[in-house]
Amino acid sequence: MNSSRKPSNPHSQPNLNSEIGAFIALNQEVFAELLTFVDFAENFTIGFVEINFPPDVEILVEALKTNPECRDIQFVSLSFSDANLRFLRDEIVKILPTIEIEPNKKLVLIVQGLEKSIGVYGDYPPVLQDLNFVRDAYKRTVRHPILFILPDYALTRLAKFAPDFWAWQSGMFRFQTPQVTRDNAIHQTQNSERIIDRLEPPEKQERIDLLHRLLMEYNPTGHQATGENLRNCSNILHQLGVAYLSKNEPIKAREYLEEAEKIANDQDSTFHAEVLNTLGDSYRQQRQFDTAITYYQKSLSISQQLQNPRGEIAALFNLGNAYRELRQFTQATTFYQQRLEIEQQIGDRYSQASTYHQLAMVAQYLREFEEARRNYQQALAIKIEFGERYEQARTYHQLGTVAQDLREFEEARRNYQQALAICIEFGDRYSQALTYHCLGTLAEAEENYAEARVNLQTALEIYVEYKDEYRGAIAREVLERLPE
Repeated sequence: MNSSRKPSNPHSQPNLNSEIGAFIALNQEVFAELLTFVDFAENFTIGFVEINFPPDVEILVEALKTNPECRDIQFVSLSFSDANLRFLRDEIVKILPTIEIEPNKKLVLIVQGLEKSIGVYGDYPPVLQDLNFVRDAYKRTVRHPILFILPDYALTRLAKFAPDFWAWQSGMFRFQTPQVTRDNAIHQTQNSERIIDRLEPPEKQERIDLLHRLLMEYNPTGHQATGENLRNCSNILHQLGVAYLSKNEPIKAREYLEEAEKIANDQDSTFHAEVLNTLGDSYRQQRQFDTAITYYQKSLSISQQLQNPRGEIAALFNLGNAYRELRQFTQATTFYQQRLEIEQQIGDRYSQASTYHQLAMVAQYLREFEEARRNYQQALAIKIEFGERYEQARTYHQLGTVAQDLREFEEARRNYQQALAICIEFGDRYSQALTYHCLGTLAEAEENYAEARVNLQTALEIYVEYKDEYRGAIAREVLERLPE
């Protein structure tokens, strides 16, 4: 729990005043209703305020504190951002004695951040169970009006899982989101499919929270999205699917991807093919390869009908990956080669790097090490040519594994160190674990057991951090067999 009575304000005062003016102009009627509510509210009174984005929460709080009609009211903001919060009333009761109440002013509490513990999905969040259960105790222990500021989805869950507490509300105030706030949120999510894998787990969750808030903007509870809003919904649903896949939550990802696919099927064939590919990824992540291949084939068929080579190379790449993981290497190579031919026909040299990399992996599985090395080097040369430094790490890592397979230990170490330096540079903790793991097995092969232990222990700590039990178990097994 993080409580704050004076939250920091990143806005300069002139800009903040301008933003307050624009926000209130958009929400004049509901703001007037809220002012009336706080004026008449006495003792324990509940008001719910719907605002979907934190920047607008800050603006509203400042608007209340600086409004002349509220000069006899003392607003105190309490921020509860702990996702594991359960006993909200207990936390408020702890804070109340520390508040210096100004003379001749009515205290109004503003509760923010509760959406973190309410969550987006799942049954009966503990904080709402408790909120419903101890409702009557609030009258005795929290004798002040409270404004709960929450996004649409959190209010919907509160009404569902804490119906008794919800029934006690004396006011419900829904504020519209200014276009500038919405535009900023959209800008933050642009290209999320490309970069979300590089984000640390807390940042991924922030991205997911932002996408859910955006989804409420285009498809608010109780309304049916149409037209442009429906297209925006399908895009956000797809991004949510991608985000949950990046967290290795394929079942949750499919909840959003299947909704996106329904919309895309009626709206945009090119986007439909893209969503089908991602649905295939969700099944491949669960190693349900037959289902994944079915989705990839559907995507490929649509792209071929549309004569969309970009869509074709995406589906062919995924088909190759699925067959490679099935260890059907001849079929995998066929799809990669088909992709490479299209890339060469349309002059897409950049994408060829990924194709050469995958062809190299197939050759490596077949222990055709020199062929693998040639293809990895082709991939690396293209990545260097296009300045894709982050992507180089993966190929350096694989070149290290080829050298290690050939017992060229110094060459292996040079490539691993190149990969590790890039992963550290870009803050990619999980990929660092994979390379530390390989450096550990390399040191073991050289009978440098102290170095092996250090690298494997570092890898294991990161695996635990990312909840990768499978690779963590392998690292432990290697550590246990190392001589003292």
